[in-house]
Amino acid sequence: MKVQKQLGIGALACALVWQLTSGTMVFAADSTLTLSSQETITSGATLKNYVWTTTRSGKGVSVNANVIEVDLTNPNVKIDAMAGTKNQFTKNQSVLGMVKDTGAVAGVNGDFFNTQAEGVPEGAQITNGQVMSTPAKISGLYSLAITKDNKPIIDIFDFQGKVTAKDGTSFDLGGVNKTYYWDDNGVAMIADGLFLYTSAWAMNQRAVDGTHVPTEALVVNGIVKEIAIDTNVKMIAPADGYILRGSGLARDFIVNHLKVGDPITTKYDMIPHDLSKTYDWKNFKMMIGGSTLLVDEAKPSYFTRNIGDFSGYSPRSRTAVGYSKDNKTVYIITSDNSGSSKGMTLPELQQFMIQAGVWRGMVLDGGGSTQLVSRPLGDFDPKLTNNTENGNQRAVANGLGVYSTAPQGELKGLILQGQKVLFVGESSAYQFKAYDDYYNPISVTSVVPQWSSTMTNGTFKDNVFTATQPGKSQLVAKSGKGTATMDVEVVGRDQIQSMKFSAGSFSLTEGGDFKLPLSVTTKSGVTRDLPPNSAQWELSGVKGSINDGILHVDSTAGSQTAQVIARYDGFSSMVTLPIGQEKVWYDLDHNAVMTTSDKYPAEVVSNVNIGKEASGNKTLDITYDFTKGSGTKAAYARFDGAYGTPVAGEPDFISAKVLGDGSFNWVRAEVIDADGNSNLVSFTENMNWTGWRKVTADVSNLKFPIKIKSVYVANPANGQDERAMKGKVSIDDISFIYKGQMPTLPKNSIKLTVNNKNATLNDKSMTLEQAPTIVNGNTLVPIRFVTEALGGNVKWNDQERKVTVIRGDKLIDLWIDNPDLLVNGDRVTAEVAPKIMNNVTMVPLRLISEKLGFKVGWEPIKQGITLE
Repeated sequence: MKVQKQLGIGALACALVWQLTSGTMVFAADSTLTLSSQETITSGATLKNYVWTTTRSGKGVSVNANVIEVDLTNPNVKIDAMAGTKNQFTKNQSVLGMVKDTGAVAGVNGDFFNTQAEGVPEGAQITNGQVMSTPAKISGLYSLAITKDNKPIIDIFDFQGKVTAKDGTSFDLGGVNKTYYWDDNGVAMIADGLFLYTSAWAMNQRAVDGTHVPTEALVVNGIVKEIAIDTNVKMIAPADGYILRGSGLARDFIVNHLKVGDPITTKYDMIPHDLSKTYDWKNFKMMIGGSTLLVDEAKPSYFTRNIGDFSGYSPRSRTAVGYSKDNKTVYIITSDNSGSSKGMTLPELQQFMIQAGVWRGMVLDGGGSTQLVSRPLGDFDPKLTNNTENGNQRAVANGLGVYSTAPQGELKGLILQGQKVLFVGESSAYQFKAYDDYYNPISVTSVVPQWSSTMTNGTFKDNVFTATQPGKSQLVAKSGKGTATMDVEVVGRDQIQSMKFSAGSFSLTEGGDFKLPLSVTTKSGVTRDLPPNSAQWELSGVKGSINDGILHVDSTAGSQTAQVIARYDGFSSMVTLPIGQEKVWYDLDHNAVMTTSDKYPAEVVSNVNIGKEASGNKTLDITYDFTKGSGTKAAYARFDGAYGTPVAGEPDFISAKVLGDGSFNWVRAEVIDADGNSNLVSFTENMNWTGWRKVTADVSNLKFPIKIKSVYVANPANGQDERAMKGKVSIDDISFIYKGQMPTLPKNSIKLTVNNKNATLNDKSMTLEQAPTIVNGNTLVPIRFVTEALGGNVKWNDQERKVTVIRGDKLIDLWIDNPDLLVNGDRVTAEVAPKIMNNVTMVPLRLISEKLGFKVGWEPIKQGITLE
């Protein structure tokens, strides 16, 4: 988002030219708030996780939201403002970093800030009773404060200040620890302004905007110690002093009225905008700034800022704070725009806050800045709790922290950690955490619990439980007053609902290694990956081996497909994989086409070169500089000029090796389809790695033949400030992967008649050992005859009385007199169980035909059956 003076402002970061919008109240329709979980963080602070649903543009959406409730009446907890690294401005860092630095047990990001400046909050901040910054002279900005009596306040504060020289001349003070900004009228406050900087400003330079040259004065213990005309004082302000920075008229005041050795008087005040109110701000325990008011008296407030300037009407991640009607509870709030959680508009956030209990509340910075950190019960280290909008933790200017002030208590409880679903023969170590009477963690180094289980389906050795047979059990750990339990299910065949390969779509190639993960879902609805060593593996169609769940293909030997069967405790699943071919199209060592550099927009700097690794391998290097220009930016490697290079055949995937630069930029390919349309396919939309990585993009849905026109690095306009503006990406081995064809099943036809042993196969007469028959309204047919005639295979396991049927990519396991069948890893229940008649296995026609893909015809008068 761009604001006046072409100042680059990140999503929901400091927008400095806002318009006051009054009377705006938009209601979210049909919203429902559901508490999904809650956990005590410390005495007086509880984390609640909500799912908020509403209707947006006629469609239902769901949002994950988090609320930390802080009890202001509890003497063992407090909230305070945090800043940068070690509570210093200009040293932005993530919320997790600030929480760890300050010893907080939880926290969120705080005020809006200018991402292009030094990194200081827009509004006021008081930390531990000390003023770190004062309000900007911008209308409609609210702040949260806690009084000396532990009462919350959310209100607008104005700043007044004055510096008086020895000769009696005074000059208005613009603020404390402020970076450059513009007021509501677009006036640059720094142009003629005088500003004060304390030791909290951790840079030798102050408010550098590239336009206004500073003149500065160092003041220590009320005495002018140094004056730097048209330059800056080369130091950070000392703890017992401050630095005055001025330009324009303020420069003239410093030059003409201040002298080294003279005393100087500086006074300032933060007063409520509503002059009917009185606050003792000098005794505030804490204060943090925000933007528009959202909730007033448990109703949506009109917006005190133009929320369109910071995406207020778009669903984004959000951060907010508020308090209850009785002034006893502070609510610290985040909502996520990530994955299936669809973020909130500010009108929606208003509704959520009211439903969560907020009486009066305001918005904090959001979007890519939204981060919620909390310390899990029993843990010493805090963790990121929410899912951030762009998958990374943005460095922000300040935050709102939650702190425990409780003394060390006695052991109160234990928390077990470990696997809740086990497989037979699997061993799992169980750990535990401990917490005291104030819900703060206790070191477990001296705690030795007693371990036990309520059932005999496993054994303990120290803290390691080994599952020996299927069934449910409860694991128990005891130590002193602390007891913890955990329900554990040992899964066997009877507990499994499905077992599926989750490898995704790919084609096998000789010499390749292919991971074959197995996912098991129990009847109780729990899903877990099956440890590869717990399965028995079968491989057919290719020569190779399966070790630790990875298929290595030695030779395809002309096969069209490979079949992999995995079995666990008699439960089976199969995946049929086509034999494909990967063809390297571009690698500079052996295959290349004319490659040129291009860019968008014109201000972007981009170069394409041939790089060379230490091994001698050549690479395609794209160097980019996105610091200039606006909108989406891109650096291209063009192939064969503007027309692109034809690609043979109909590949399913395009792949490349990419040497990432950790920039979070996108890497894409531009592919032209048969209609001449340009298709942008993404290798990655979050290049968060360094080093080489193979990436793949799907092109199977394009209209063939296709051409590849370019590969390129892109920095889209949305969230642009969260990505690196300069960098270099190397690309090698651009390949196309072609899928092999699945073998065609025989086009045979079978005719059968109920209660008649005569049958025909492709018009050839045959005599069955057992005629089709009807049992309880279900037609049963001889499975071996039918399957083998239609191109399948049947295996009989006499010990288990089990039949295994494989036809094409379908696998069925069935047991005599058992209505439960396993069909491609799914448990299916038939109306009639398979039966043996005259030593022939008979199975329900309807179920088998549906699952094996038979086409069935029925002639009701003669009870004739046609299968093909």
